[in-house]
Parts: sequence; C-alpha cells; structure tokens
Amino acid sequence: MELVTQGDDERWMREALEEARAAEAHGDVPIGAVVVHRDHVIGRGHNEREERSDPTAHAEVTALRAAAAALGSWRVLDSTLYVTLEPCAMCAGAIVLSRIPRVVYGAPDPKAGAAGSVLDVLADTRLNHRPIVDAGVLADECGAILREFFTARR
Repeated sequence: MELVTQGDDERWMREALEEARAAEAHGDVPIGAVVVHRDHVIGRGHNEREERSDPTAHAEVTALRAAAAALGSWRVLDSTLYVTLEPCAMCAGAIVLSRIPRVVYGAPDPKAGAAGSVLDVLADTRLNHRPIVDAGVLADECGAILREFFTARR
C-alpha cells in the first residue's frame, strides 16, 4: 500500500482549500476535498448543496465519486482524502464504505464532526474499515475561510 507521506500533507491540503474557494464562489459553504493516489489528484470536490439542491453534494462525497470513477472501482485504495473540515456522519460513512486508507482534515467541526469531535465513525471498531486519520493540517487556514464566509452572511 503506497500512501501519501505526511510531508506532503500541507501541499495537498492547499489543493483542498482551492476547492473550498470554488464552493464559496457559488454561494456554498467553503469546504473542499481532494483524493490523492500515487502523488496525483484523482478526485476533487467542493460543497455543491446549494448549487445542486442536493443534500448529499458534500465535498468528500463528490471527491470520492470522482476518485472511484478514475480508479474504476468503488474501493478507493492506496489513496488519501484531504478535506478542509472534519467529515460529518454521512461523509464518514462514505469514507468507510470506500475503503480509503487515510483521511487528513484541517479544521475540527465541534457541531457535526464524525472523526472525533461529536462522533468517531472513522475509529469505530464495530465497522469493518478504519482509516488512519490525521487532523489539524492547516487548521487555522481551513477554519478562517469558514469563519469569513459565515461572518459575511450575518
């Protein structure tokens, strides 16, 4: 299994931040994700719930769908998912089901996070897959884009 090394985490999180800015450009909450496989981005996604009127159009789900299509398999093996905000329960479920081996997220989500903040779906021993989770990569930048978005909306 060949995974992205931790030394590359900031590089790929910056790509996820670019995706977050794309969500913000069309009025969605600025959350972005990329899936990296063998040093190449194979899936990109950003929130598109407002744009698509789709409650499942989260950054992680969109990126995982693209990665699965690129690999030709629903199993997104030998890959790392980078996401700017801690995954919610729905996205954590998709992560487990995709069998992706590693997840890296930026900012914690104390209201809906399912990778340790509110729930810990990704570490639940009752499930058949538990990815490695690394939290806090560029957390300040990832949190700032969200704070600025919501401040502007108030």
